[in-house]
Amino acid sequence: MLKSWSAALVLSLVMAPALAKEPIFVTPEQSEAALILLDPPEEGSPTQKEELAKLHEIEQARTPEQAEAAKADELNETIFLYKSVFGDVFTEENLPLTAALGKHVANDENPNASAAKKLFHRLRPYAVDKTLNPVCKIKDKPDSYPSGHTTVSWMLGLTLVEMVPEKREEILLRAQDYSHNRLVCGVHYPSDLQASRTLATAVHAIMAQNPQYRQELAAARAELRKAVNLPEVEAKAETK
Repeated sequence: MLKSWSAALVLSLVMAPALAKEPIFVTPEQSEAALILLDPPEEGSPTQKEELAKLHEIEQARTPEQAEAAKADELNETIFLYKSVFGDVFTEENLPLTAALGKHVANDENPNASAAKKLFHRLRPYAVDKTLNPVCKIKDKPDSYPSGHTTVSWMLGLTLVEMVPEKREEILLRAQDYSHNRLVCGVHYPSDLQASRTLATAVHAIMAQNPQYRQELAAARAELRKAVNLPEVEAKAETK
């Protein structure tokens, strides 16, 4: 059952900017992308050529339905990309605490992934291979590595696993599907996605030690578990 302070917490979280300019839980200095991520495959290398061939393979097999699903995912970088896991109850209107936590978690993707993108300065695959035909938004900026969409999907997914571990497998499979859709879009290399998962895991591990995150997580978890008819988690599970 939500505590009496939940109403005040909802108000304070919802009033916070959805996409703050500064990190809320984890800074780039904490996640240290330069230390944990491998350099991307060099342009013209055998590995890059293999990755481009894989993108062509995906493109040739891409159905209109897959393209539409990938484009829909591109437009949704919120915690509600996991609605397919939790059902119709999983909406911002029904779950304001969960929505607020999701916005704060998603916020920290940008400063952490952007720092890595600037460091590695990798061209998008369609900028290297002009015969690719991406179906999602394209841009000239060399910021392919890592994928921001993939990073945020894993950060949000790992947060949801903490909230509802009973649905761990479904959550992680959805994260994988969302990530793969960046290849269906034709806007990232497979190695971009691998780096994104590594970065997201590191950011989440640091985030999990943040007292503000733990407080918001506890309230959102109680809210979500009640909505999907799961028992409350004992308070001792919050002890760190």
